Amino acid sequence: MRNIFPFIRRYFNFLLFLFLQVFCIILIVQYSNYHQAMFGNSANRLTGSVNMQYDKIQYYFQLKRTNDSLMQANEMLYNKLASNFNVPDSGMKQVIDSIRIDSILQFRKFNYMSAKVVANSVTSQSNFVVLQSVNVPQMRVGMGVVDPNNAVVGAVTEVNGEFAVVMSLLHKDSHISGKLLKTGETGTVSWDGKFPNLVTLTGIPKSTKIIKGDSVITSGFSTIFPKGLLLGRVEQVYQEKSTNNLKIVVRTGTNFNNLEYAYAINNIQQPTIDKLLEKAKNSSK
Repeated sequence: MRNIFPFIRRYFNFLLFLFLQVFCIILIVQYSNYHQAMFGNSANRLTGSVNMQYDKIQYYFQLKRTNDSLMQANEMLYNKLASNFNVPDSGMKQVIDSIRIDSILQFRKFNYMSAKVVANSVTSQSNFVVLQSVNVPQMRVGMGVVDPNNAVVGAVTEVNGEFAVVMSLLHKDSHISGKLLKTGETGTVSWDGKFPNLVTLTGIPKSTKIIKGDSVITSGFSTIFPKGLLLGRVEQVYQEKSTNNLKIVVRTGTNFNNLEYAYAINNIQQPTIDKLLEKAKNSSK
């Protein structure tokens, strides 16, 4: 405080000059339409630039909230897909559909539950993904898991509290039934442990016509995944010398190096089917 007055005395002339300069500018702008318009345009540009940068910063800090809302919206939309319902065939008669969506809930087969990825590995022979969500208590072992683009991630192997462990598609023990979208041939998708995001489709006859980029989807022959989910796209095709089959290298539909969110798929019919299969196995012994 004591240094203010010496500072003013020392730079009095310069401060007076600045004050008079600003006062003159204010008078010029106030009483001249031309200068008023020029000043207004400059001030608007400066204010617009500042507001733009502020909006960018505010948008960045709101990304988490935006992602969470998008996940909830996607979960709601996935659960409304017609493929998730087993609606009885009403024949070929055409009628006006007046049924509310709530009335077909009894026919629901698949239910999607969103979750956030809190841990993920891609470099070991046994890779796992860890999910966290309020939906985890509703999950169970054996559920399929997909990414936000409905591409296969893996299957749930353990549930504890609000966390679920998923055996990744990039796991040496992962074997998923897949088929070629164009031709319909069915094989097994597995991982050889070499390259992340590259898996192998085996069991496809050599006579099958395949080109790079062909889609490989889930066959629907298991209770884990619905039919038609993307497993990946054909990257390379080799002929196995010891068999009459092809060895097809597939680039996974899921980008495991950048996996932030996922959906667990609840097949409502899965427990019943598993019990029937277990009963059939025990009776055949």
